[in-house]
Amino acid sequence: MEGLKWTTAGESHGPALVGILEGLPAGLELDVAAIDAHLARRQGGYGRGGRMKIESDAVRVVAGLRKGVTLGSPLGLLIENKDATIDRLPDPPSPRPGHADLAGSQRMAAADARAVLERASARETAMRTALGAAARQVLEAFGVQVFGHVVALGGDAAGTEYGDDGLAAAKRFDEGWLERRAKSPFACLDVTVEGRWKAAVDHAKQAGDTLGGLFEVVAFGLPPGLGSYLDPRDRLTSRLAAAVLSIPALKGVEVGLGFGAARLAGSAYHDPLTPEGSHGFGAFKRRTNRSGGLEGGMSTGAPLVVRAAMKPIATLRQGIATVEFGSGEPVTSTYQRSDVTAVPAASVVGESLIALELASAFLAAFGAPTLELTRERYEAWAEQARTL
Repeated sequence: MEGLKWTTAGESHGPALVGILEGLPAGLELDVAAIDAHLARRQGGYGRGGRMKIESDAVRVVAGLRKGVTLGSPLGLLIENKDATIDRLPDPPSPRPGHADLAGSQRMAAADARAVLERASARETAMRTALGAAARQVLEAFGVQVFGHVVALGGDAAGTEYGDDGLAAAKRFDEGWLERRAKSPFACLDVTVEGRWKAAVDHAKQAGDTLGGLFEVVAFGLPPGLGSYLDPRDRLTSRLAAAVLSIPALKGVEVGLGFGAARLAGSAYHDPLTPEGSHGFGAFKRRTNRSGGLEGGMSTGAPLVVRAAMKPIATLRQGIATVEFGSGEPVTSTYQRSDVTAVPAASVVGESLIALELASAFLAAFGAPTLELTRERYEAWAEQARTL
């Protein structure tokens, strides 16, 4: 299945992050300010560390545009690093547990954790956020909205007005969520948890500890059939899971009821089909959306619901037991500038990567050399599919 192709380059403290996105149709008016807005969201959130006070991420388009409109050629993006100190930073004397330091050094057969951590750092996700922010503009041109928010921090879950399935129970996107999320220091829709979560972050900071949490990403307005059952590698379920788990510190992902489905009988889990219902496309509706908008590796037309679990950040001020590279002696890991929690930032990255995969699947199904021709293909398919 063809669609979008992308790659990134750059190190955490190198001169810049570079990204190339191939497969965007010509004729898309790219909103660069919108990309920068998503980058700013990634840098926000209560509990972020000192690096966010140094960087002020903004993307520069270096290829693929003419007068602000895509040419159909690869889109080249660049984000400069202000803290470009890679050649002056020391080599860590010991690997940090929970990071790529040790496994990466063993892979390279050299005690050079700096060479590993510079690329393994979550700093790279700034560019993937930018690529996703560009790709999602294709989805938005067809009425698809992708929305991420934090639903739990440090084991304390937010309440929801949308039912036991969270936003899975919602039928369509609500513009008011954007304002509520923007006002929240945790990118959360439940204002009642802010005091508790701030206190938890403050306590962890004083203790030299860190916190993880859960975020949810929902996509509204997707047509059914994105993805494929023909090739297991093209199943949208596996592609979305791989995208989310590629984010540093992410340890779990579920779709719809996810792990909760394992506790139910089939009669209590599967979404009944009916001519009249809350979710669906054309004549076919689903009364519920426990599947989270995916069946058989394809979108169903119902809201797509993905949740992800982020572990506590592994760089602790109090340190963790480790072993020194040179002497082999037991020591405590050194502290480097880090966050107390980055779950709000991870929700932005997750939102962007899911948008990137969905845009790729959408263009694989309907893509053409230009946005106008893509729209013609989509509308022709939609007319035929609604008569099914």
